[in-house]
Amino acid sequence: VPKSKAGEATRVAIDVGFRHIDAAYVYENEEEVGSALREKIADGTVKREDLFYTTKLWATFFRPELVRPALERSLKKLQLDYVDLFIIHVPMAMKPGEEFLPKDASGKIILETVDLRDTWEALEKCKDAGLTRSIGVSNFNHKQLELILNKPGLKYKPVCNQVECHPYLNQSKLLEFCKSRDIILVAYSALGSQRDPNWVEESSPYLLEDPVLNAVAKKHKRSPAQVALRYQLQRGAVVLAKSFNEQRIKENFQVFDFELPPEDMKAIDGLNRNLRYFKLLFAVDHPYYPYSEEY
Repeated sequence: VPKSKAGEATRVAIDVGFRHIDAAYVYENEEEVGSALREKIADGTVKREDLFYTTKLWATFFRPELVRPALERSLKKLQLDYVDLFIIHVPMAMKPGEEFLPKDASGKIILETVDLRDTWEALEKCKDAGLTRSIGVSNFNHKQLELILNKPGLKYKPVCNQVECHPYLNQSKLLEFCKSRDIILVAYSALGSQRDPNWVEESSPYLLEDPVLNAVAKKHKRSPAQVALRYQLQRGAVVLAKSFNEQRIKENFQVFDFELPPEDMKAIDGLNRNLRYFKLLFAVDHPYYPYSEEY
């Protein structure tokens, strides 16, 4: 998708009613998204405090001294004074430098080990400096969350854990764990995945073609996507929906005027097959690889 589309989709989303914009340094579109946000503030559609903007710390910036400069770099691209949420993108660090995916001569991604607790302390300092309102994590398993929660001298705990979560991977155990620790689970790839061959196996099933999901959608005169999003909201998760299509952006927002009864929720729960679209297999040998644990 051309970068200009990111700005366009952001403007449409804000006009439709979306206020939570989830982005990241590694998406390489913060200039376009920031410009769309400022435009919508300037024309009076929203105030800055109406918007909830998330950015993420990429894996090449986990050394504590690199954390604040990385956030400042995002803020400069966005031309904003602060973000609402700053999260650690993945638990595994990579070799620092300008390359997003640093590789050795044989084409293997160069990983390194940085203690996540040290990275977390640097995030806490960003919050104290007013550069971000809240701090959280992404793609962490429950043991990695506990590592942070049990850190001596912890000042702020993670407000959220953003993970892949959809009817084929419903994360029920992780969701319960997060609720018990007062951490919000934020669901990404809630509609399946955009199927980028760099990250996702081409043989993966299409979630939105699932017969059960389609039957529930038909019953409520809704789209399968709307049902998948509504499912997450009713479980108490925050849900993200990505689209560049104006019609679908509008459709994705129309999930507040219907409810799935318990039997439909149960039917969708029954679709779980622990199927992960994003396996991050390049880091399977890293000590912080998150998916060796059940949840």
